[in-house]
Amino acid sequence: MPTKWEDNEAVQRLRDYLRIPTVHPDVDYRECVKFLKAEAESLGLKVAEHEFVPNKPLLVFTWEGQQPDMPSILLNSHMDVVPVDEDKWTYPPFDAVISEDGFIYARGAQDMKGIGMMQFEAVKKLKEAGVKLKRTVHLLFVPDEEIGGYDGMFEFSKSEALQQLNVGFGLDEGPPNESPNHIEACNGERTRRQFKIICRGEPGHGSIMFPNTAGEKLHYMINKFMTLRAQEKSKLPPDGLLSGYVTSINLTQISGGVQVNVSPTELTASFDVRVAPDVDVEEFDNMVARWCSEAGEGVTFEYMHTHANIKKDPQTKCLVLEGNEFWAAMSKAVNNLGIKMTCVTFGGATDSRYLRHQGIPMINFAPIMNSKLLVHAHDETIHVDVFLRGIDVMTDVVKALGNV
Repeated sequence: MPTKWEDNEAVQRLRDYLRIPTVHPDVDYRECVKFLKAEAESLGLKVAEHEFVPNKPLLVFTWEGQQPDMPSILLNSHMDVVPVDEDKWTYPPFDAVISEDGFIYARGAQDMKGIGMMQFEAVKKLKEAGVKLKRTVHLLFVPDEEIGGYDGMFEFSKSEALQQLNVGFGLDEGPPNESPNHIEACNGERTRRQFKIICRGEPGHGSIMFPNTAGEKLHYMINKFMTLRAQEKSKLPPDGLLSGYVTSINLTQISGGVQVNVSPTELTASFDVRVAPDVDVEEFDNMVARWCSEAGEGVTFEYMHTHANIKKDPQTKCLVLEGNEFWAAMSKAVNNLGIKMTCVTFGGATDSRYLRHQGIPMINFAPIMNSKLLVHAHDETIHVDVFLRGIDVMTDVVKALGNV
């Protein structure tokens, strides 16, 4: 059934973008690239495409400012989305259906195609209004953020292509907020650690109490991680599940064994850990290595990263906000709209970590208000009115940043 939003061009562009299934695994980005390039070219933006790894395209759209030698503004978003369980959705996750009450149901609505299109629509709105900005603005669309960004932003962050953009400040994805007039921006994030613990022991019949078993060693390691988890969990506020200031630890996978009556040679457990910014990551890694040594012979760990050249995610300091002219400008723009903006440490990991590691100040910023957090969830949605209001907020922010 048609809704009152069917004729809104910005809403239809978002829906067209959401309908392109850039879903893991084995993402095919060709249709997505074709769509985005056509939109950028229709707006008269300069288009550049990079491919540091085959079939992993990265797009840069440039709106040149009046003083192009000044450090530029970067608006980053990722094109990929996480897998779906279609049976759990009210509507097909790549149909971008608008319900009668105005919710767009689609994977990527919040994370992060919705934000990417807010950024694009903001530039479009300013450009078509004849606004001239001092600084150049770059729109960046990257692949594979949802699987670590190693073939996308990680490669780009080391490249001459990034250096040529002369970025002075950037925005990336941030968390939605249930408040109608509050945005939580993020000036840093926790350092991701994903460990696989491998416990090797003596095999034998399941009825015999052999010493030195893989199970005993696995129990020791799980106990160490879960004890630390309980300590960190106690630091959370009573109504909070997520905090960027707490080290989160979750046991996510256990595997091994061949049969119930055979004591196995090897058992493994995988942990997703996000290290708080006030914790020394090297010391944390050394602690895990020490636990492995204490657990017994044959216990090791490895980092579960897919890129051959990266063993650890970089740990970067949070951006200092005091005295930062870009933060002051965007804060003023947001506050002038009657919206409260606070700054916290992001609980998850984003591609911003690679840019921060190169010395580029980044803020995670999502003007998705009055919205339940549905990132990676079934029935991921964004309300049309929330999306359109987000465009207005992003427009004022981009204008403010571009004129610093």
